Amino acid sequence: MDARKIDRIAKRYQALCQLVPLKPITRKAEYEAAIGHLNRLLDAGGANQAHPLAGVVDLLGEVIHSYEKRLAPLPEAEPGEVLRYLMDEHGLKQADLKDDLGGQGIVSEILSGKREINIRQAKRLGARFSVSPAVFI
Repeated sequence: MDARKIDRIAKRYQALCQLVPLKPITRKAEYEAAIGHLNRLLDAGGANQAHPLAGVVDLLGEVIHSYEKRLAPLPEAEPGEVLRYLMDEHGLKQADLKDDLGGQGIVSEILSGKREINIRQAKRLGARFSVSPAVFI
């Protein structure tokens, strides 16, 4: 890669970072802004792996997760346990998650550990509960 290509990449990266923070988050305000950006990207279809912004959604999710992990490390828990905890905290029933996960049977299988949460579902749950999708994977 020559110097001109590197310069073009650097300029495009800087422009992208002005719109979506793809660098380590160091302050709460940056974190809250990143969550807002992630939610807007998910609303725009970024949860679909075929969407052109799916890679940006994944990277931003990782940046957010890294900050959350540094700020308040979560205890190790299975994704189904994390989901059950968040459902309890928000007063939700299995039927309340049908749009995020699928039918009530799928929710039951996830909560019992018989089924894993896929990437699309993790992104939807992350947006719903304002947490990094990584806690569900």
